Amino acid sequence: MDTDFINLTTENLADEHLCCIIRSKKLHPGVEAKRQWLSDRLNEGHVFRKLNAKATVFIEYAPLETAWVPITGDNYYYLYCLWTLGSYKGKGYGRSLMEYCIADAREKGKSGICMLGAKKQKSWLSDQSFAKKFGFEVVDTTDNGYELLALSFDGTIPKFAQNAKKLEIESKELTIYYDMQCPYIDQKIEIVRQHCEMNDVPVSFIQVDTLQKAKELPCVFNNWAVFYKGHFETVNLLQDVASLIRILKK
Repeated sequence: MDTDFINLTTENLADEHLCCIIRSKKLHPGVEAKRQWLSDRLNEGHVFRKLNAKATVFIEYAPLETAWVPITGDNYYYLYCLWTLGSYKGKGYGRSLMEYCIADAREKGKSGICMLGAKKQKSWLSDQSFAKKFGFEVVDTTDNGYELLALSFDGTIPKFAQNAKKLEIESKELTIYYDMQCPYIDQKIEIVRQHCEMNDVPVSFIQVDTLQKAKELPCVFNNWAVFYKGHFETVNLLQDVASLIRILKK
């Protein structure tokens, strides 16, 4: 089955689709922003492996030291995304991708792999029940229900950075931290911006554009984080205006 997959490289990045939003001709700003973000990451050991088909079937992970998340640990991989959608579900592709990541980590002498989870599965986080079948366990938690899952090979465990457990900021207005790691970011920002403009809701968008900024964030983060009235609300990319309104009613 390995022949069905392809890894992105600096050589093929410009020509390969990036799975989540597949456009054949017209350029998509979110996809191109992700492509640029990836071009800077691939030399850091970042891995993007996908099914060699027009499909959303892929895994994305990176050395924890250079992963844009406020998690600390030595010699780990951080798993950003593992998705198998549509007619490709249930065919063993997800298992193949996870097994590839685990084998890669062992081969590189890593101490393990970690990923962001939550007590209640969040729609924009990879399936943690699936990860637990491979031995991932909860090794750290935040006060608002997020969890750090890890598959440790040597008994060492990563943890959330202390700043990630703060979950508060001084500003009381709607505040969104984001990076360009997900191709949906661009359109989600536009949905929020339009609603806030039409309804006179003050909003701040803070781009996390360096590794240091990501490591110092005051909350858990995969590529997006929402604060309102000074409190951390969610890492979920807002599905629609209704999900934004629910936060603004608090």
